[in-house]
Amino acid sequence: MKERDVCEITCVDTEKTTRVQQLLQKDNNIPEVAKLFKALSDETRLKIAYSLTLEEELCVCDVAHIVGATTATASHHLRHLKKLGLAKYRKEGKLAYYSLDDDHVKQLIHIAVAHQEEVAGRG
Repeated sequence: MKERDVCEITCVDTEKTTRVQQLLQKDNNIPEVAKLFKALSDETRLKIAYSLTLEEELCVCDVAHIVGATTATASHHLRHLKKLGLAKYRKEGKLAYYSLDDDHVKQLIHIAVAHQEEVAGRG
């Protein structure tokens, strides 16, 4: 017999669910956090962000070469990451260098990669 992964009866813990609902309503950052994960859900942007955890700073040309994209495409993705506060850039002459905005972004990416490695290791 196959085990069902849903509740077979309805039983709501009103105290617990009300507390959690109130906490969710108070936290105005949820939509912004969703945007962060949405940005990283794009494979190219995730590759770019992960590359920026491996190297502190990369120019747009380097990023394009690493991910196998045109400089225009890489630049577009980098601007998107910057707009969401995940990356920052600096200009040096005619080159634009990008890095991740802070250590939290690096941690998120490393945790996600480590998690996936564990999942893959379980088979």
